[in-house]
Amino acid sequence: MAKRRIKKVAVIGSGIMGSGIACHFANIGVDVLLLDIVPRELNAKEEAKGLTLKDTVVRNRMVNDALTAALKSKPSPIYNQAFAKRITTGNLEDDIAKVKDVDWIIEVVVERLDIKKQVFENLEKHRTPGTLITSNTSGIPIQFMSEGRSEDFQKHFCGTHFFNPARYLKLFEIIPGPKTDQSVLDFLNNYGEQFLGKTSVVAKDTPAFIGNRIGIFSIMSLFHTVKNMGMTVEEVDKLTGPVIGRPKSATFRTVDVVGLDTLVHVANGIAENCPKDERKELFALPDFINTMMENKWLGSKTKQGFYKKTVNTEGRKEILTLDLDTLEYRSNKKAKFATLEGTKNVDNVADRFPILVKGKDKAGEFYRKCFAHLFAYVQNRIPEITDELYKIDDAMKAGFGWQHGPFEIWDAIGVQEGMGLMNAEGLEVASWVTDMVANGIDSFYSVKEGATYVYSASAKAHEKKPGQDSFIILDNIRKQSEVFSNSGVSVQDLGDGILNVEFRSKMNSIGGDVLAGVNKAIDLAEKDFDGLVVGNQGANFSVGANIGMIFMFAVEQEYDELNAAVKYFQDTCMRLRYSSIPTVVAPHGMTLGGGCEMTLHADRVVAAAESYIGLVEFGVGVIPGGGGSKEMAMRASDQFTKGDVQLNVLQEHFLTIGMAKVSTSAHEAYDLNILKHGKDLVVVNRDRQIATAKAVARQMADMGYTQPVKRKDVLVLGKQALGMFLVGTDSMEASNYISEHDKKIANKLAYVMAGGDLSEPTRVSEQYLLDIEREAFLSLSTERKTLERIQHMLQKGKPLRN
Repeated sequence: MAKRRIKKVAVIGSGIMGSGIACHFANIGVDVLLLDIVPRELNAKEEAKGLTLKDTVVRNRMVNDALTAALKSKPSPIYNQAFAKRITTGNLEDDIAKVKDVDWIIEVVVERLDIKKQVFENLEKHRTPGTLITSNTSGIPIQFMSEGRSEDFQKHFCGTHFFNPARYLKLFEIIPGPKTDQSVLDFLNNYGEQFLGKTSVVAKDTPAFIGNRIGIFSIMSLFHTVKNMGMTVEEVDKLTGPVIGRPKSATFRTVDVVGLDTLVHVANGIAENCPKDERKELFALPDFINTMMENKWLGSKTKQGFYKKTVNTEGRKEILTLDLDTLEYRSNKKAKFATLEGTKNVDNVADRFPILVKGKDKAGEFYRKCFAHLFAYVQNRIPEITDELYKIDDAMKAGFGWQHGPFEIWDAIGVQEGMGLMNAEGLEVASWVTDMVANGIDSFYSVKEGATYVYSASAKAHEKKPGQDSFIILDNIRKQSEVFSNSGVSVQDLGDGILNVEFRSKMNSIGGDVLAGVNKAIDLAEKDFDGLVVGNQGANFSVGANIGMIFMFAVEQEYDELNAAVKYFQDTCMRLRYSSIPTVVAPHGMTLGGGCEMTLHADRVVAAAESYIGLVEFGVGVIPGGGGSKEMAMRASDQFTKGDVQLNVLQEHFLTIGMAKVSTSAHEAYDLNILKHGKDLVVVNRDRQIATAKAVARQMADMGYTQPVKRKDVLVLGKQALGMFLVGTDSMEASNYISEHDKKIANKLAYVMAGGDLSEPTRVSEQYLLDIEREAFLSLSTERKTLERIQHMLQKGKPLRN
């Protein structure tokens, strides 16, 4: 049997979900055919133009309007707008025959079984035997959809549930039908993980599958708990957000974004289709939810939900909050709990859970109740919705943005302690859990030889979690593989002669300890290893250099120390480029300021697709001082051709810094010349990133890596470029686009990127550019306006990044 490859897909239905799925396949390089229905009447614009229902532009209006809206939406569903060219649009009457040429058909039409069955009947007339065909349903039983279809259709048919937005949420639920071939499930499971960058979870064909079954229960249970405890919207969102490793939108803001009607639709579906669910009463809607539904207070889509944006009597924008007792909107009330104060210095979220459930105030009671009910519910879903408990955790992390799944939270609190919480609420512990504890097993998860093991209720033992052989999980290997550590980094032996230096500072900001750790890692690698990866698995690669230290030096006028600190950063970045071993930096998430500068100086970059990279120092009042300004000047120089175009190229790179541009994806970073085509790689699945970076470093070493020679051939344009920049900044200040201080910053950057006020274009060394960059940075960092900006950020509690 030939190996299955996906070169072209057809997406049937171009709504928010369908267009999002189409865009994500375009993101990974797949050719997409996006089809939707034909309009039955002309709109006003079409009538004014004299068009008819036979015109192609009219017949494709539905699909084209939907895709255009998706491409304009924020956050964008596509890595780079140019990738939209990979999507061809059409309609289900004129173009349905084209599905014969695709490798996978994905149905994303309205959630009605009769309509879906009609679509499948039409598709089967044109589908080539052996072609994958799946439904993106979020809850309709898969077994009903393929009834009456051919044997080949049913063998290649299953549910593939993407979560919205398809680009950003990682959960990819695969739901087999009664006759789905196992090879199809295996293929989709691997394709979702390797190519789409998803967490693939094969679920049983039960109502709402895994993610929504647990996620909606969690929200509905919380609704009832909140009402019974007399808690406010603000209090709940304070307790259910980042403090427990969940999104900033927490609970009520998330419902506003998703839409209360969507939540109610799924909750009603579970209530109707799960008559034997032991907690079915919790899926009944509380009175305040019924009132909100009647009033159409559905969230963002109706301009009000649990929160409402208004303009107050003073003309200022204000966000009001719904009072759950009076159901009237009121000003926001700040929520504060003593229990949360006890976790302020606990950076590791998992370590907070035992503290939270022991709280003596309302917050502690809230956590005890919520976790008890969550643990009781998820234990009873095994084996109903899945035989493997890790799938529940994976679904909640990938689909709902939880940092820890329910069983991982239970482990963090302690299995027996969690059982105690359930007993206190009068909830029964499942027999498979009591059996586990009786057999001397006191955790759902364990780590052995760098691999994650998870308890199997059927095997009554820990078994290796499948699918992790392509990953390197730093949390799993750190203890036994660490060769050096300080307060800022951990250096691990990844095996095969490759080291990794992992930032461990707060928000992975780059300070003295991180720089010392990077230098130590290079020392170790040059002495006893073959290559170095700079990578971590935190929420963000790095928010940049912590310039609180720079502020302190500047205020105390310790200029020699300030100069030494900036030079140390520059020298560290240069060591990444000019060491005797290959260096690979693996950015992901926010990679700003100093984090970007380290990325710019690596031999190779293996970036996660969701990397937001940029030099943002202008916002603080300085220019990039760790080699970033030098690097942009040099990268511009490398693109120079003869003539006026040189100034245009330099100006583009100048604006990348001057406008503090940040890529909205790693692919967009190529457009900013932060990543380089043919040299740097992008991986869609972050779980594979460290392993891929290691492989790249190993490959470079095996090919015979030689330490590069420091460059002395950087072409700078001198006064020719400097004059252009200065005229531009004068004009912008005169037009009130920038302040006097902004102009000063821009002129300093102009001086560096022009290579100074040299009388003619000249070849200079990197060190020459670094020296004038550092001089410019130092002069700006001691400016009163700059210090005021930094001080303001400190007072606001914002992260300082450079």
